[in-house]
Amino acid sequence: MAVAEIELRLAAVEAELAQLKQRLDSVAQPVKPWWQEIYGTFADDPLYEKAMRLGLKYRESLRPKPAKRSTKQSTKRSAKPRKR
Repeated sequence: MAVAEIELRLAAVEAELAQLKQRLDSVAQPVKPWWQEIYGTFADDPLYEKAMRLGLKYRESLRPKPAKRSTKQSTKRSAKPRKR
């Protein structure tokens, strides 16, 4: 390959790269973050409130239940010595 041909191809690649960078810069920078775009979408929506309540109820149902404590009476019996 001749040096002149390589220089022409390199110039074409550099021009295309500059064009791609310019296109990417205009697309890549959103005006707002995505969460700011959707913030408040479900404000005062009764279906959303219901969904949140049901989700909380479901998550709480997955938590392990606390163990039942023994009554005071059963612990007192085991502490007293038996009379014969």
